[in-house]
Amino acid sequence: MSESQYPSDMSGRLNTAVAHNARVWNYWIGGKDNYEVDQQVGDQVATMFPVIRDVARADRQFLGRAVQFLTADCAVRQFLDIGTGLPTLDNTHEIAQRIAPESRIVYVDNDPIVLVHARSLLTGTAQGATDYIDTDVRDPAGVMEGASATLDLDQPVAVMMLGILNFVLDTDEARDIVRRVMAAVPSGSYLALTHPTTDTDLGGEGNVEAMTFWNENATPPITARSRAEISSFFDGLDLVTPGLVSCSQWRPEPNSASVLPQFGALARKP
Repeated sequence: MSESQYPSDMSGRLNTAVAHNARVWNYWIGGKDNYEVDQQVGDQVATMFPVIRDVARADRQFLGRAVQFLTADCAVRQFLDIGTGLPTLDNTHEIAQRIAPESRIVYVDNDPIVLVHARSLLTGTAQGATDYIDTDVRDPAGVMEGASATLDLDQPVAVMMLGILNFVLDTDEARDIVRRVMAAVPSGSYLALTHPTTDTDLGGEGNVEAMTFWNENATPPITARSRAEISSFFDGLDLVTPGLVSCSQWRPEPNSASVLPQFGALARKP
């Protein structure tokens, strides 16, 4: 990639000299929207924490299973995907609209490189709708105001927060973000969430050193949390079986249930 590929109003927001999460994550899952600096940092993190590429793939696979379950089994037709990241194969709208073409999806991110690629996120079915909002997760009111232009907030919404709250370093703030977003959607809505952990039973102790390196060499800064802290994001919601587990073990495909240090869960608003 070269900076000349980006619109002039975006180039000022991009820093291609420092590794960035969206691009490194893209590199780990085999994408091409990354720079040499992203590859170097990504390789170093993978050397320190070898399962990170498996975590990245498992997180993406969790998205696919969750969206399929929500659309096919729960009859959800509206999705709010906050912190969507760079588009790749089988994005939320593609999975949902393949099952229910009338599904409506709003993507939210404040990453300039994701904004550049947003057009590829907006090619949905004629029966449904897709939209993209350039807004920060730390502004729940702005997120919901923007989403209301496409989604009917009087009807159930599946809120997707995959690998996003780990960039909100203050746990109380992260918890408040979830509370405010879920307060703005009606009963019968869902929250799907993934988050890295330091819990040793999932192998999370390796996250500590790797995240220290990341925070010194890349952006934005990141944190991992314990099972109890991540569980608190679901306060007031009803967890769907199997509850809060390694994201690779949430309704897994056969022979693909290795334990990884990334929690995942889906919960319903009563």
